[in-house]
Amino acid sequence: MEKNPHIQYESAETIKAFQEEKLIEQLTYLQTHSGFYQKMFAENHINIETIRTIEDLRQLPVTTKTDLQLFNEQFICVDRDQIIDYVTTSGTLGDPVTFALTSNDLDRLSYNEYLSFTTAGCTRHDILQLMTTIDRRFMAGLAYYLGARELGMGIARVGNGIPELQWDTIKRIHPTCGMVVPSFLIKLIEFAEKNHIDHNNCSLRRCVCIGESLRNQDFTLNTLGKRIQEKWPELQLHSTYASTEMQSSFTECTGLCGGHLQPELIIVEFLDDNNQPVAPGEAGEVTITTLGVEGMPLLRFKTGDICHHHMEQCKCGRNTMRLSPVLGRKGQMIKYKGTTLYPPALFDILDSIPKVINYVIEVYTNDLGTDEILIRVGSEDRSETFAKEIKDLFRSKVRVAPSINFESAEYIAKIQMPPMSRKTIKFIDLR
Repeated sequence: MEKNPHIQYESAETIKAFQEEKLIEQLTYLQTHSGFYQKMFAENHINIETIRTIEDLRQLPVTTKTDLQLFNEQFICVDRDQIIDYVTTSGTLGDPVTFALTSNDLDRLSYNEYLSFTTAGCTRHDILQLMTTIDRRFMAGLAYYLGARELGMGIARVGNGIPELQWDTIKRIHPTCGMVVPSFLIKLIEFAEKNHIDHNNCSLRRCVCIGESLRNQDFTLNTLGKRIQEKWPELQLHSTYASTEMQSSFTECTGLCGGHLQPELIIVEFLDDNNQPVAPGEAGEVTITTLGVEGMPLLRFKTGDICHHHMEQCKCGRNTMRLSPVLGRKGQMIKYKGTTLYPPALFDILDSIPKVINYVIEVYTNDLGTDEILIRVGSEDRSETFAKEIKDLFRSKVRVAPSINFESAEYIAKIQMPPMSRKTIKFIDLR
């Protein structure tokens, strides 16, 4: 693909015109190669020649996760012998979906993470400690490796878990940057404190964090972010947001005020429940159109993630749209005793309680057909007094109190990380 990293610093008008040129190319490609979109265009009497601007996309239906699950093969735009890599989604909101990537798609994925790392301030002089899995059909771990290689960083592929091996690697190789799920940093800190390792004087200076939010909507650190920063003030934390479907990521710059769009790779809309653009300042469902994808490009795909977005120029000089922390996933919204909740708000409360070692939140439908919340808490204190403290804290923060069950921390850890899982599970939807 033709690369233009400087487009991020052009005016908003120039960026929009650039994206619209790429959009026309992508529509032509879909009309020629995608069985799913050929059928969509025909059934809806869509002439792609009339779609020339980002606003014109509103003429088109959206694509959903259900479409991907039911018609997976129809999204593939290339012959089987052009497919180099197969990955699957994590299946958080349903059955996992298979994605097929060509050699050019892998090059694009590499370039995306090159942009991600440079946005976070990394250079070829950094050494990356990769603390996420690169196997188990996981796109992200492969993307990080490819992007770091394109930037020219040294890479230590440690994988997830095993604090002892992580610290041994830090001692031996002296990495300057980590790629990690932020809650794992808490475990690294705890291991360091128990084993008399001075983590504030180690080589790690920056971590790019995936899978869990570090910040509130105003970009201040949330409870998890504060816990890490209080114990490891020398470590700079950058959030990154991505999904297998978008084959792109949004990463925070050194300004730490939202993940930056990469205009060469993706167009983003923010839609309401009626698939209409939300008003300025309102949160909407992140809806993406990929640019430059060969194997399985997507058009107006609704990710299920609810976010705010910011259009003003960033202090880093980029004029690209910035994405807020994820408020929650639309499919995980909870209606509990008249209050609308998303799991991240519950995570933030539990992360703030020192005696809570770990937890799993279960949501199920009660006999009345409404949502119920049960929180399984791993803690050494299993008293009724502590249960009341937890419930009172929930009432003060979100106005309602869930049911609390105490379990051993070991039992909760097994629920959080079943053998085939690629991510820590903290929310289980049984509805």
